[in-house]
Amino acid sequence: MQYHIRLSITYEYANRATGGRHLLRLLPLDIPGVQAVTHDVLAISPRPTERGEFTDFFGNPTVEMALTSDHSKIVFTATARVDRTYPGPGTDTSGPLAALPAELRAWRALDGTSPHHFLHASPRIHVTPDITAYARSKTRTARTARTVRQAVEALGMALHRDMKFDARATTVDTPPSEAFARRIGVCQDFAQVMIAGLRGIGIPSGYVSGFLRTVPPPGKPRLEGADAMHAWVRAWCGATAGWIEFDPTNACLVGQDHVVVGYGRDYGDVAPVAGVLRISGRQKSKQAVDVIAL
Repeated sequence: MQYHIRLSITYEYANRATGGRHLLRLLPLDIPGVQAVTHDVLAISPRPTERGEFTDFFGNPTVEMALTSDHSKIVFTATARVDRTYPGPGTDTSGPLAALPAELRAWRALDGTSPHHFLHASPRIHVTPDITAYARSKTRTARTARTVRQAVEALGMALHRDMKFDARATTVDTPPSEAFARRIGVCQDFAQVMIAGLRGIGIPSGYVSGFLRTVPPPGKPRLEGADAMHAWVRAWCGATAGWIEFDPTNACLVGQDHVVVGYGRDYGDVAPVAGVLRISGRQKSKQAVDVIAL
């Protein structure tokens, strides 16, 4: 499936900022055999004083930029054309959950794709007794959770049933423990709660930032710019099965409708815009996303 993607993020400041430095992860990844980026452009207004690019530890292309001039508004506009060919994970080739610790001990690599980086707590996701107990109960009681992948799917489906989506209930800084206690949140919360649960039962898991193609209700037009960036989960199911991706917000395995922007341990590793400003007073932001199938 080919997509044209457009993302616009605008920040407006009550008082003028006198300087800022940001890291941007806004453009889709080029993943061999999964998704090919045939065109991408990232425009920044006002024009940065400094701009450079690098690939971070987890393989995500990152733009580093700085503004030294005064500004009261900044706009990031990313456009890309992506050919998404990933049909889904296919047949379940993972083994039983009880065998996963031995597979992890035998895994020697420590690069950015190594499951060892995704097994324990990360800055924004802590393994807590209540989430671990919930994950254990849902994977033990699920009749089909005989393999690691089945355990991942069982937990994702349970969270979809038990948590309520509410765009106003949480913020970007809400910890997973709070969202879980209230059983409410957005896609970031669904993903980070699921990650905490999977890590609690010994399954390495990470955070995926990206885009999701949405289809309007029958007879209704697609609203331009009405979408937002999305988040889901990737889980390591053993040496043979490798990584699979699951979307707990929508209760589905990830496939052609999901477009990856970045991989990390939690939201902090793949935040679309992160950095520092020299400023006082409030700020507000707005985001608009279009994912158009070609």
